[in-house]
Amino acid sequence: MMQQISLYLTSLILGIMLFFSFVVAPVTFTALNEENARKFIRKIFPYYYTVNLAISILVLICFIILKIFSLDFYLILSIAVLFAVSNFVLMPLINKFRDEKQDKKFKQSHFVSVVINFVQIILLVIVLIL
Repeated sequence: MMQQISLYLTSLILGIMLFFSFVVAPVTFTALNEENARKFIRKIFPYYYTVNLAISILVLICFIILKIFSLDFYLILSIAVLFAVSNFVLMPLINKFRDEKQDKKFKQSHFVSVVINFVQIILLVIVLIL
């Protein structure tokens, strides 16, 4: 039962990430003007990271209760750490660079966040197919 719950939660994280990456973010920038899109993205990203971090922690708790310390455990742990880094380190830097009009640093840090997001999606797929 607990193992099935961890599978559902892992699938939920992947679903949230795919929906956010391929629906919410692109639609935001096509439906809203630049100023409002930026405001919206700055408000929603902390929720995105926090919700996914919380779900990741729940999956880790399931693994700990089941005493499963397999590759899946460490992949989910990596995913959780990347959510924390993205939320508490990278996102504030991205916002700072944008506010200070440091375009090169903004683009670099934003690119890093996109790569992290893509890596997390790949890791989630690996967890789900193993």
